[in-house]
Amino acid sequence: MVSIMSIAGSIPYIQIVLSVLLIGGILLQQSEAGLGGAFGGGDGFSSGHHTKRGAEKILFVGTIVISILFAVTSFSLLLI
Repeated sequence: MVSIMSIAGSIPYIQIVLSVLLIGGILLQQSEAGLGGAFGGGDGFSSGHHTKRGAEKILFVGTIVISILFAVTSFSLLLI
């Protein structure tokens, strides 16, 4: 049987891995507005609706799942 103390000792390492994955997932996502959109310019694509498909959707959903897992591990430390 695994003790609670051994689980509590491994949570910081799990959080480090999850945080690196979360940073990578966020940085790999395509930006909705480019630099031109920030200053009022645009290429015409920023005003339209963009549907996520394929790998972009998998990356988006994966980032959400990783962020939920990170939050769960953070809150679990409060209970231990």
